[in-house]
Amino acid sequence: MTDLVRAQAPVVMGVLNVTPDSFSDGGLYSDLDAAVAHGVRLRAEGARLVDVGGESTRPGADRVDADTETARVLPVVRELAAAGVAVSIDTTRASVAEAALAAGAAVVNDVSGGLADPDMARVVRDAGCPWVLMHWRGHSRGMGDLASYTDVVADVRAELGRRIDEALAAGVAADRIVVDPGLGFAKTAAHNWELSARLPELVELGFPLLFGASRKSYLGRLLAGPDGAPRPTAGREAATVATSLLAVAAGAWGVRVHDVRATADALAVWAATGRPRLAAPTTGTAGTGPRTGPAHGPAGGPAHGAGGGRPAGAGETAGHAGRGEGAR
Repeated sequence: MTDLVRAQAPVVMGVLNVTPDSFSDGGLYSDLDAAVAHGVRLRAEGARLVDVGGESTRPGADRVDADTETARVLPVVRELAAAGVAVSIDTTRASVAEAALAAGAAVVNDVSGGLADPDMARVVRDAGCPWVLMHWRGHSRGMGDLASYTDVVADVRAELGRRIDEALAAGVAADRIVVDPGLGFAKTAAHNWELSARLPELVELGFPLLFGASRKSYLGRLLAGPDGAPRPTAGREAATVATSLLAVAAGAWGVRVHDVRATADALAVWAATGRPRLAAPTTGTAGTGPRTGPAHGPAGGPAHGAGGGRPAGAGETAGHAGRGEGAR
């Protein structure tokens, strides 16, 4: 898994929600056989990791108890691991992560960045597994009220920096840490576009960056029909592929997607054309500059991917409160 974190080729993480209420695929894979078959299919289509989640984190979602979440994910994790599929466990609970790791999961994908459960750092440290730290401000029920930023990119960067510092202080190895800007979590559509446009500023943190825009509601709003109705989730795949490809070109280490085959195909085209990077603007920047404070980056190494600065074609400026966009 250390090799995975240091991977030079983009990592595709396939989404497998074993929930009845996730925003896009809730209920499709509640059956064990269907879930395992889908996870195996995602691997065959190009997923390096299959991300198994047992609790929806869509805006407004109610929490489920730990026993319910554990009962949903453990059989799936166990079967996929036995089939040779590399699994990440999508959870904010240390107890669920610990059980999933014991069942064969190899990565913890924590949308709370360690904030929801202080014991998560111990579980990850003791397991020695990679830990995805996502930017997060609160649980789904109230996260829409937390979407207020002075500069969303600078604020997310600073808050992710604190999560990194806390993980390192808890003894988590630097070469096990991956960061995620948390599109849709306490973010408006404008915030999501700003984070996407200025992604190299987050790459400058020096850690592999996971990007997850797949099928989210801000894409549906972008693609709204003449009547203003957002495009349904099933019609957002091309936009998902586009955002994922742009993120990789901006320096992202990996992308979390529902449609693995289309994303893998697009990344194959990108690789065949020389892995071009997004160009920095010729005049002016909107960046915050390199992060100050303790030196980070796995094993003291350089930042992954592209350098700082704002890519051409940046979206509208964020910085106002509003409802969060779609999540898991």
